[in-house]
Amino acid sequence: MAPSPLLAGQQQMSVSAFDFSFPSIEGAKLKLSDYQGHVLLIVNTASRCGFTGQYNALQNLWSAYRNEGLVVIGVPSNDFGSQELDTESEVKQFCEVNFDIDFPMTAITGIKGAEAHEFYKWAGAQVGMLGKPKWNFHKYLVGRDGQIADWFSSVSEPDSPTFRSAIEQALTQNSPS
Repeated sequence: MAPSPLLAGQQQMSVSAFDFSFPSIEGAKLKLSDYQGHVLLIVNTASRCGFTGQYNALQNLWSAYRNEGLVVIGVPSNDFGSQELDTESEVKQFCEVNFDIDFPMTAITGIKGAEAHEFYKWAGAQVGMLGKPKWNFHKYLVGRDGQIADWFSSVSEPDSPTFRSAIEQALTQNSPS
């Protein structure tokens, strides 16, 4: 298998999350480099999943920690169980109406296999097989340095003490003075 175009010719460790961009849910470009120096929580989401209720906790995390440097990014995907709505406008409306979501979201994106977005290929290479998404609402915590700080499976509740502790730790590491 050939290396991905972004990683070809570069040392994989010199690549960071800030080297990637996604199409946003509104159709513009969502460049992760715009969040350089922040802590990112990147979550693959789906509107019709048993874990969809986690949107509440994700919005609460965004509200609680955004002023400290946390950016929550939702990545709608139809890769697991075809549980995402058909269009970005439907996803956006669903999230706003049902969960009052105002954190950044991407367009509906592939996250596994050959169709995976380059970020997910890179992140999977960083964390290995165990840390790759197995279902919707898998979470990658990216440190201020742009490297994967931790990952959490779908069953990990974003409002659990362990999860909040990992976020707080990431926010204090390399924090701006």
